[in-house]
Amino acid sequence: MEVYSNENEQVDALKGFFAQNGKALAIGVIIGIGALAGWRYWSSQQDNGSRETSAAYQQVSTALDGSKPATLDAAAKFVSSNSNTYGALASLDLAKRYVDNNQLDKAALQLETGLKATKDADLQAVLNLRLARIQLQQKQADAALKTLDAIKGDGWTAIIADVRGEALLSKGDSKGAREAWSKGIGSNASSALKEMLQMKMNNLPG
Repeated sequence: MEVYSNENEQVDALKGFFAQNGKALAIGVIIGIGALAGWRYWSSQQDNGSRETSAAYQQVSTALDGSKPATLDAAAKFVSSNSNTYGALASLDLAKRYVDNNQLDKAALQLETGLKATKDADLQAVLNLRLARIQLQQKQADAALKTLDAIKGDGWTAIIADVRGEALLSKGDSKGAREAWSKGIGSNASSALKEMLQMKMNNLPG
């Protein structure tokens, strides 16, 4: 997995899915942050409509090109027409392209739309983490902290701590940032992520 050193975007996602003999469709999302082990989730559907939606998502995702507005429009149309896991995944893809184009408002809007489209806790966590990072780029630290509060599950502790520390530090709260990163170091995180958090703590004033 990639190690994300860019403070403006440490959350990235590699998405893929596959169908086996017309049976359950498995969707896997692997989040790599500082060599942290990923999380997977599965959403199973067997009807023809689901397979068609899967194929449509693959087509839209593969065609996405930030330099070609028509592909962005097509993805946005897919998101608005699919209030489900596929729509949420497409919103992640589309938000990434908007960030690359420095269209942060549009990226945030897509992630918010994706959050409304899925009830999967892990996918919601991914969407919220990326949204919090964008809000930091928009100088909206308080909004980012509120977004992080919506993420549930012990498995996300270290990643949340990382972004929370960045948000608090941007508000001038060095003590709060230290406490957040210390909590991340004390969690069941990868050694690489712990080392990154320790480096950030070491660079704090005082």
